[in-house]
Amino acid sequence: MNNIDLDKLRVNRGPGGVPQARRPAGLSRRWWLAAGALLLIGYLLLPKAVAVQSTQVVSAWPSQQYQLLNSTGYVVARRKAAVASKGTGRVEWLGVSEGDFVKEGTVVARLESRDVDASYQAAVANTAVASAAVATAQNELEDADRNLQRTNVLFTRKLVSLFNLQEAKSRQAKARANHQSATASLAAARANELYARSNLDYTEIKAPFDGIVIARSANVGDIVTPLSSAADAKGAVLVMADMSSLEVDADVSESSLSQIKVGQPCEIVLDAFPDRRYRGEVSIVVPTVNRASATVTTKLRFLDADADILPDMSARVTFLSKAVEPEQKAVLAATPSAIVEGEGGSRVFRIGDDGRAHSVPVTLGPVLGGVRALQGELKVGDALVLEPGSKLGDGDRIKLAEAK
Repeated sequence: MNNIDLDKLRVNRGPGGVPQARRPAGLSRRWWLAAGALLLIGYLLLPKAVAVQSTQVVSAWPSQQYQLLNSTGYVVARRKAAVASKGTGRVEWLGVSEGDFVKEGTVVARLESRDVDASYQAAVANTAVASAAVATAQNELEDADRNLQRTNVLFTRKLVSLFNLQEAKSRQAKARANHQSATASLAAARANELYARSNLDYTEIKAPFDGIVIARSANVGDIVTPLSSAADAKGAVLVMADMSSLEVDADVSESSLSQIKVGQPCEIVLDAFPDRRYRGEVSIVVPTVNRASATVTTKLRFLDADADILPDMSARVTFLSKAVEPEQKAVLAATPSAIVEGEGGSRVFRIGDDGRAHSVPVTLGPVLGGVRALQGELKVGDALVLEPGSKLGDGDRIKLAEAK
């Protein structure tokens, strides 16, 4: 039996069972070619994106227009002390902690003092003994004086011999010497008493000035000694600083020293508070040069310090040619090359999220260092077209050029 090709007998049916007619193959190809041509024409007619570079709107301060040079440094306390005892002993009481404010003369710690107190009491007793010896010698001297006077009268009347007179004089001289010796012994005893008293006072560690405790170096039970020669001994009990004496130590290049003078205004910015500006002035230019770094240390005092400033904070200093107002505020600013000035006023081109440049009118202010102050519908961080030129228009498509 002959094989029959059954596929040739099938009827091509469309939806609903209706037979479909075959489409000419050339028609579909021409349709796709026409669509592609239209897309190509549309793409060629679209304006091309302009390659631009960008910059940002920044925050600037009015003081930047007066800046001469910049430096860095640290906040230090002019009055700072490691409080310790002149004597050696074990800490038995510690009455302050970090951050406490203490007045001058306040007892901040005590050392064990039983042995020192006993020595003081012994010195007091020795002083009393020496004082009694002086009183006894004084009585003997007065008695010897009276005896000599009586013997002189009797010798004048030839009632006693010359020997008796010489004996009375010798007794007076001996009494006078004993009195002088007793007086000297009393002075030595009083000196020993003062020495013992000072040793007793050293067991009470007192604040040398009004200030704040910034560190505790010892605890109860630690041995404190001036030389810290013993194992695990502490040289100081605590460290305190006078917060009213805070200043900034900044190093200035030797080549820039001619631009710095005492009393010159400056602006201080602490890394802990970058949004604050503290007014200051040069108080001291240390008259020596660091050979290794070729710098000179300058000391700057705060004109409007507050309680937030702490020792050892990092600081950035700007030396100014003119003092600024106390209540200065930050303003918007941009690189001058991003500003277009024309007959219709000044403007910048903000880069939008849609990839287009949008013209924003601005009012210009003074030049603040390397930027220029401006006002307009902008905010810090807005991206602007750098060097837009005269051909860039509002709404033009742009793309960021690769940095060279």
